[in-house]
Amino acid sequence: MINLSQISFSYNEIPVLHHIDLVVEEGEMVALLGPNGSGKTTLIKLAAGVLRPNKGDIYLNGSRLNRLKRREVAQQVAIVPQQFFTPFAFTLREVVLLGRTPFLKAFSNERSSDGQVVENAMELVGIDNLKERYFNELSGGERQKAVLAMALAQEPKLLLLDEPTAHLDINHQVEIIELVRNLNRVDGLTIIGAMHDLNMAALYFNRLILLKDGRIFADGRPDEVLTEEIIKEVFSASVQVTQHPSTHAPHIVVIPKEDSR
Repeated sequence: MINLSQISFSYNEIPVLHHIDLVVEEGEMVALLGPNGSGKTTLIKLAAGVLRPNKGDIYLNGSRLNRLKRREVAQQVAIVPQQFFTPFAFTLREVVLLGRTPFLKAFSNERSSDGQVVENAMELVGIDNLKERYFNELSGGERQKAVLAMALAQEPKLLLLDEPTAHLDINHQVEIIELVRNLNRVDGLTIIGAMHDLNMAALYFNRLILLKDGRIFADGRPDEVLTEEIIKEVFSASVQVTQHPSTHAPHIVVIPKEDSR
């Protein structure tokens, strides 16, 4: 689905990513993990074509990403950012309809087929009853579902998530991630998500990629990546890794420092 070959990237000559080699196959569900500043969000933006690497090449379904038009990329790749704002009084449905932009000609109105895709996306995410509400009046969880529906309205082959559960309560976190996992399992949608919560990533993602200082430090199954030694090396945190009582996925328990007790 996507191949990042020897990717390096800098912001204002400050290196962020170094010689990244990453292949994600069609149908995979991959989580990007790492401390703040390790390059997770940058990697997501590079995969979406929002940023261009200083060195290396990115291939989307065998085509070099930088040779594809923005519309062509947007017809295959959708991104759910950490936060989405609109200065206009858009309804939820109007926000979701923005996902059809790559398929509409300039200055043309939506077709009946576009409307149906939008309705299906809202229903799938469970927000069709809110479609006439103004987006900026929705709760954080409702807005994040609307942005996910907008991404799904693009009918992407690759869905990129940039910490999709940030700032959400535990109920909405679970709802969003379970929606995404169902899209992967049922529809075969390829998913790459930058995640902050290690336990959530271990529960729902089959493959974890751990970044440290802009490099891939570990890549594999949750039980291979989330070990006490690796977590201490990457996050400088003392933890105990146990098994989740129902799924047997790794479960991380933080060991408090002596002076915090």
